Order: sequence, then C-alpha cells, then structure tokens
Amino acid sequence: MQGYRDDGVVLRTQKLGEADRIITLLTRHNGRVRAVARGVRRTKSRFGARLEPFTHVDVMVHNGRSLDVITQAEVIRAYGTPLAADYPKYTAGTAMLETAERFTPVEKEPAIRQFLLLVGGLRALGEAVGPGPDDLAGEPAGTPAGEAPRDPRMVLDAYFLRSLTFAGYAPALEECSRCGAKDKPLVAFAVAAGGMACADCRPSGSAAPAPQTVALMVALLRGDWDEAIRSERRHRVECSGLVAAYLQWHLEHSIRSLRHVERA
Repeated sequence: MQGYRDDGVVLRTQKLGEADRIITLLTRHNGRVRAVARGVRRTKSRFGARLEPFTHVDVMVHNGRSLDVITQAEVIRAYGTPLAADYPKYTAGTAMLETAERFTPVEKEPAIRQFLLLVGGLRALGEAVGPGPDDLAGEPAGTPAGEAPRDPRMVLDAYFLRSLTFAGYAPALEECSRCGAKDKPLVAFAVAAGGMACADCRPSGSAAPAPQTVALMVALLRGDWDEAIRSERRHRVECSGLVAAYLQWHLEHSIRSLRHVERA
C-alpha cells in the first residue's frame, strides 16, 4: 500500500468495532485527515495513548479503500497535558479543535495556515504566561519577562477572529461594513452585514457594543496583547458574545463546545 508521513493535531476520535478508533487529524501538509488506528483500544496497544485529542503527533499513514490506516505515531507535543487540569483552558481548547474541523470541511485539502494557527493557539492556552503576539500565527514563542497571563477566553477569541480572517470572513471593525465609510461614527455590530456599521447603515436588531469592546476585538485580531490585557472584564464578555455569534453565523453551524466555555 502507498503511504505518506505527516504531522498533525488530533481533533477527534471515534470508536470503531471492538478495538479500533477513527482518528481525525489536522495535518501540516494534507489538511484534515480521517484514518483508522487498529487495536488502539486494547490495553497493550503500542500507540493508543499517543492518538488522543490535543496531541501533536508525527504519523505514518497508509492509503486504504475507504479509510486510511495509521501504522505509526510518535508524540511531538501533548498539548492536552497542561489543559486537562484547568477547566477554562480545556473547554477553550475543545472549542478550538471543533472550530478547526469546521473550517476544514474537505478532507486532504491543504490548510497550512489553519494548522499553524491551531498549534499556536493550543500552545498559548497551555502556557501560564502566553508567548509573543505572533504565536497564534504559529511563530516561535518569545514572551518578555513579566508579561501578564492571558485570559483563556481571549486566546480563544483571537483564534476565532484569525480563523475567520484566513477563511475570508474578517469582520469590518474600523469602517462601515455596508458603505465602507471610515469617517463616520460606527455605532452597531451587525453579524449578517459583516461587522460594524454607521448610523445610516445600521440594520434593525444589530448590537451596540461599547467602543472599548470594539477596540478589544481589533487588538485580538492584530495580536496586540498589551492592549488586550488592559481591557475590562465586561468588555471581554461582550467581545466574546459578538465573536461567537459572528463565527457561528459564517460557519452556518453552532460550536457545541462553546456552551461549556460560557460557563467557565
């Protein structure tokens, strides 16, 4: 059988038969891949524990008739270890995995930017003090000494906003999403319109976020963590609600794990 080697993050696992699992990975070169791991539910399995969600693994995969088959797996980094003991981090990470799968609907279609974004987001979640602003784009860590810890939900919101940007759905935050005006006060956030709107273009039923909330969204989208960390909790809560609504509207699907994040 022909095979290929790649590295990827385990997004989800499903039971198959008595001893097997279907593993869904977001890989560096092959995009989202679903493959069978034979016998991994047996206690004597050689690599069952290496194929758990949140794990970044190096895998050897052989092509099968219906599903590919994973024949080797080596752990690169187990992101789930620092998340498992922290409920807010764990639930935010679960929402990241679900969102990554939603943004890669076609199997084996390369999605390198989404892969790097996911790896950087999980790394930022797992560290007590987040790395530098570029880390969510998959760049090496480099946190200045004394930087304040990042709120897990802010890390998640930054991941959502950048995922939307890579998919071509970046919200308009500094100009009217309808008329494009930059010199008019932006008074409303309209999910269906694509972001902020001026008073002349404001659709009925749109939200009216505080200016500080919009500034936080801009900071998260740009990776300006110095600005984001100075935000107040009420503006973070409002930001999270708007970002979640915007994300799910464009995905045309709810992110089920977000219900648990809201309780965190």
